[in-house]
Amino acid sequence: MAEEATASEAAYSLQKITIIDDAKDDYQYEEVTADDDFSLPEDDEDLSKALQTIQDQAEDAKIMDFLSLLTSERSVSDLPQAMDDFFCNFLVRMGMSRTLDCFQTEWYERIEKGELSVDEAGLVPDVYTRNEQLETENVSLKKDLESYRQSVNKVEEALLKMEKERDFHRMNHKRVVQEKNRLVCELKRLKAHYASYEPMLKQLSEKYQNSLTQKMLTSLERDKAVGQVTSLQAALESLESGNAKQISQTKVGHYCTRKKDFEGPTQKALREARQQRFLVVASSSCDPDEEAEKTGRRDLKDSEFPVDPEGTLSFEHAKEHTQPLKSGQYQLSSILKVHDFAVSCLALHPRKNIVLTGGDDRLWKMWGFPDGNILMTGEGHTDWLSGCCFRPSGTQLVTSSGDTTVRLWDLSRSGCILTLRGHSRAVRGCCWHSCGDFVASASADGTSKIWDVNSERCRYTLRGHKDSVNSIEFLPFSSTVVTSSADKTLSLWDVRKGLRVYTFQGHVHSCNHATFNRKGDSIASCDSSGVLKLWDMRKLLPILSIDAGPHPANQVAFHRSGDLVALASSEGSVKVLSLAVGQLSVLHGPGVEVRCVRFHSEDCLLSAGADGRVCLWTWHRDTRPPSPSTRAL
Repeated sequence: MAEEATASEAAYSLQKITIIDDAKDDYQYEEVTADDDFSLPEDDEDLSKALQTIQDQAEDAKIMDFLSLLTSERSVSDLPQAMDDFFCNFLVRMGMSRTLDCFQTEWYERIEKGELSVDEAGLVPDVYTRNEQLETENVSLKKDLESYRQSVNKVEEALLKMEKERDFHRMNHKRVVQEKNRLVCELKRLKAHYASYEPMLKQLSEKYQNSLTQKMLTSLERDKAVGQVTSLQAALESLESGNAKQISQTKVGHYCTRKKDFEGPTQKALREARQQRFLVVASSSCDPDEEAEKTGRRDLKDSEFPVDPEGTLSFEHAKEHTQPLKSGQYQLSSILKVHDFAVSCLALHPRKNIVLTGGDDRLWKMWGFPDGNILMTGEGHTDWLSGCCFRPSGTQLVTSSGDTTVRLWDLSRSGCILTLRGHSRAVRGCCWHSCGDFVASASADGTSKIWDVNSERCRYTLRGHKDSVNSIEFLPFSSTVVTSSADKTLSLWDVRKGLRVYTFQGHVHSCNHATFNRKGDSIASCDSSGVLKLWDMRKLLPILSIDAGPHPANQVAFHRSGDLVALASSEGSVKVLSLAVGQLSVLHGPGVEVRCVRFHSEDCLLSAGADGRVCLWTWHRDTRPPSPSTRAL
């Protein structure tokens, strides 16, 4: 209906148009040549051909409408198409533009003249319209098919590419799995290979330790042989000079000062035994002989106690008194792991750079300074070690333990040569006399004992403290010992008689340790509240008292110069008191409880703690002002 209305309106408009032949028309027509294929002959320009042309144009117009409807996805109308529109659409679709112009001109001229009526032209049959639709759909489907074919080609290419990538990654994965399996096998083989080295390394380490031990023992034997040669040379010279007095055996290391021409019971007994060819068999029991102590009976092998020098305390070793240290401070230089458990005692070899330590692991270990190589290890105690000390000659050592025994060890034999029994409770400390003939021990049973190494028996039992005796130490080259006790007192004893000479009172808590300085004119002591006290040995009066607490102080030590005092504190630090400057410095180490402390040399300090490690502190000169951890007294 819409198309019929449009056609009627166009015809009505054409009837009103008047064509005027104007010679002055500016339109320039294109020249048509005679051989132009698209030109129409004069005899062919008739109405039938014009109608055919119009029909073609109408068909072209209909095809265009169908294409627009197909592209716009609109429904196609079932109304028949006008003939002129069909011809126009056909000509447009075929690209016959000049024919279209001619058709439209003649069509509208005839309609204007009345020679042709729109109704007479009629409508295009449905079959042509349907053919056009099918042709248009066919073209569209071909285009879609081509686009789909291109899409399929792209998809095939992408699929092929993805398959290649999949094969590549699969191959790479298999290679990685193979490499992993190979590395796993290689690691297993290397572990097995390294495990085979462990016994060899352990054996080499044992050989190395044994070689170090043999080297040390050889050195000790050499020193002992040198001493014997010196003694024999002195005896030979004495015999050659005709001197009739007896020559006492020269000892390596320290010796005891005895009166001139004095022959002790031991030497007299041995001389009489040699003369009478009488072998004296002494009792091997190390238990104290109480009746012998009361009656004063002597054993043929008993040693003579040294005689204290007369006058003031001017000892032979006083000349070794070193000069005071210059200003400075101790700094941590290294930490050595020596024991598996806490280190409870520390001792220094009198001649060599060797350190002796005992711990809660029931072992004592001798190691080189400062590398920390273990030279010898001793086991035999059944409880923790509380004290250790070298013999002045350096060939033997003594240890005390919580198993109530005191043991003597020979370094050349690498074993225990004597076990001293007599205390009823744990032995808290031990000390060797300067002459090497006596050993002192302090016990938690409230007593101290003086043991004779030669006769292998207890000479005296020192009774007087009301509580545990925590430490004992000989005054160098004398018959005096000092003991510290849990009854808050210090006591001086004369070991020749087994009597207490003097008692120092002033501590308000249990005394843990007491020691002499190198000159022997001062005593330093510490207690369980961290208080450090200095006592005058001559005046028997307190000199200085410092509260370094509140943590307990376990051990105290004098520097060789006598100007420094080191204190082992349970708070995990070492406190060094400078007597000349009057300042207390705090040395912070690993942070565990410090059990013992000892000055090794002029500029080295050793401390051992509850973690089984030994800290080495080195003296460094320092011109800077005191640090915040240093306070003036």
